[in-house]
Amino acid sequence: MTVRLRLTALYTLLFGASGAVLLAISDWIVHRQVSRTLPPGSAGRALGHVDEQFALALGGTLLVAVALGYVVAGRALAPVRQVTALAQRVTQERMDERIGMRGPVDELHELADTVDGMLDRLAGAFETQRRFVANASHELRTPLTVIRAEVEVALADPDAGEADLRHMGEAVLEAADRTQALLDSLMVLARSQQALPRREPLDVAIAARTAADAVAREAAARGVSVQLDLEPAPLTGDPPLIERLVANLVENAVHHNVLGGAVLVTVRPGLVHVENTGPEIRPGDVRRLAEPFERLHRDCAGPGVGLGLSIVRAVADAHGARLELSPRPGGGLVAEVAFTTPRRAALPPAGARPALA
Repeated sequence: MTVRLRLTALYTLLFGASGAVLLAISDWIVHRQVSRTLPPGSAGRALGHVDEQFALALGGTLLVAVALGYVVAGRALAPVRQVTALAQRVTQERMDERIGMRGPVDELHELADTVDGMLDRLAGAFETQRRFVANASHELRTPLTVIRAEVEVALADPDAGEADLRHMGEAVLEAADRTQALLDSLMVLARSQQALPRREPLDVAIAARTAADAVAREAAARGVSVQLDLEPAPLTGDPPLIERLVANLVENAVHHNVLGGAVLVTVRPGLVHVENTGPEIRPGDVRRLAEPFERLHRDCAGPGVGLGLSIVRAVADAHGARLELSPRPGGGLVAEVAFTTPRRAALPPAGARPALA
């Protein structure tokens, strides 16, 4: 039985019961008055006709109740049918339709607004997915193209010597390493966008010192000084993901720096603050740095595949934290991850912290 029929039956029951009660009371009143005013013989025949009229009235009331109940139920469920029709029409390729219900703000209006909001979020998610897949395909195609080209050149040259083959092997190995790094980053990104499988205590300051040690050789080769301003920062979360978050912030600050630049890593309870020197960044460009595969200069041959800050944001979201990016005055980037913890501490004034060169 459909909802409309169930509502019709309910309305009929309510209207019929109300009508039956009113007719019963009326019949009782008529019986009392007629019995008092008419002789017993005449009163019996008159009351019999009255009872027949009341029975017909009750039947007519039930018929009217069924008809009105069916109409009222249909009008009440019209917005629901509108929502259902829209849901049946909407597909991944057709996400531009919305209900846009007008009228009084009631429960059905709230339902329609909720569905419209859900469609807006789905449309954004599908667009992000399309862009992510397109960018991932492009990033994966680049090293595969390099591998194919190097192998084809080596096979096409019958006089290729040991040096040529070694050069080909080095190029293929470098492309394979880049592909492996991309796949590892994609796996971390996918894991960080799921529910946390575990929560364990850890110290963010230890993770920051480990990350600084990991980039020490590259920083020394480029003349980049990495300054640490650490305080114990206990936190409960997924240790590998938190370590990856801090490592990505530090690596990003070293990778995208100028020769002879500087990096400042500050850790306080509930707060990770990393800033680096570097080229000027426009405020409009900062907003897209945390998107997957977004880099300020996509044509450069720099390290990374554009997933570092997007992984940081995903890990932060999984831990209920917030990532804030802002251009540093004089050039460079300021990245700050604030965890929602009652022990969160604010940064000291700028004059009380180490200054970047």
